[in-house]
Amino acid sequence: MKYYKNSIKLIAVSIFFLFLAYAGTQLLMPLNIGSTQVKVKIPEGATLRLALDILAENNLVRDKNLFVAIGVVTGMDRRIRAGYYAFWGNISPLQVFDKLRKGNIIEHEVTIVEGACLWDIGERLEDSGIMSLDDFKALARDADFLSSLNIDAPSLGGFLFPETYRFPKGTEPRDVLELMVNTMRERFTGDLRNRAEEIGWSEREVLTLASIIEKEAAVAREKPLISGVFHNRLQKGMRLQADPTAIYGVRRFRYGVTRADWRRVTPFNTYIIHGLPPGPIASPGINSIIAAIYPADVPYIFFVSNRDGTHHFSTTYAEHNMAIMRSRR
Repeated sequence: MKYYKNSIKLIAVSIFFLFLAYAGTQLLMPLNIGSTQVKVKIPEGATLRLALDILAENNLVRDKNLFVAIGVVTGMDRRIRAGYYAFWGNISPLQVFDKLRKGNIIEHEVTIVEGACLWDIGERLEDSGIMSLDDFKALARDADFLSSLNIDAPSLGGFLFPETYRFPKGTEPRDVLELMVNTMRERFTGDLRNRAEEIGWSEREVLTLASIIEKEAAVAREKPLISGVFHNRLQKGMRLQADPTAIYGVRRFRYGVTRADWRRVTPFNTYIIHGLPPGPIASPGINSIIAAIYPADVPYIFFVSNRDGTHHFSTTYAEHNMAIMRSRR
């Protein structure tokens, strides 16, 4: 009887060590997939078993059932992050599983700077691998898409908030742009919305003026002053005569403005039209949005560049002309 019990123990111990050897081989032996990167997509709502099926199809795990058991024990079977996963080199199945456990998906980072125009943003998104410029252009002026986002403007220009974003590889272009619009509304909210309603301005009008302020002001402290000038001109029925609007939709802002630009007839050229343009000309930052609804209480109706990033502000046309001459000298 004693011999029989010892034999059972020996068999049990042997099985245990055989299992450890097997598990070690399955978990730790490198896959040696080489320098070529293997990318797999785990779809939204995938179970652990489905995720392991996908990994097995790509020769990234050997024994799926072993990993299912580990997933159940660790509670991982209830949370699988969707997205693209990348693997390369002498990676082991356990390291593959660890990436899946941590949700280390491929992400693309993009920074949208304050004052970026619509096509600048499209090019940045394409360069970052988030979406093609063609997809961006197709959505940027799509009336149905704009309506679905409650945007009352000709395009997404000005509604895509300047920020640093990280998007999982494969994110749908619509979802990317919707998140950027929602980010703007998360910043432009609460007291700022109440203030806009108080002065009778819509979201589009605030963002439109804020975008012009963003392009005109190189020095942050001058934003409320420039806003004050534009509010004064609007109240007096004067054209805004903002240089950046004269070239919007014609060429990039960096190339400067000429007298011929002032005379060009476009829906955005405030040397031609009265009031605000039909929509923003760039993506304003939060300081420009605040300046648009909290203009400085000043009498100025003119300003001209001092050619050092600051401006000279004037209340009369004669004073403005003198400031222009000083600037030219």
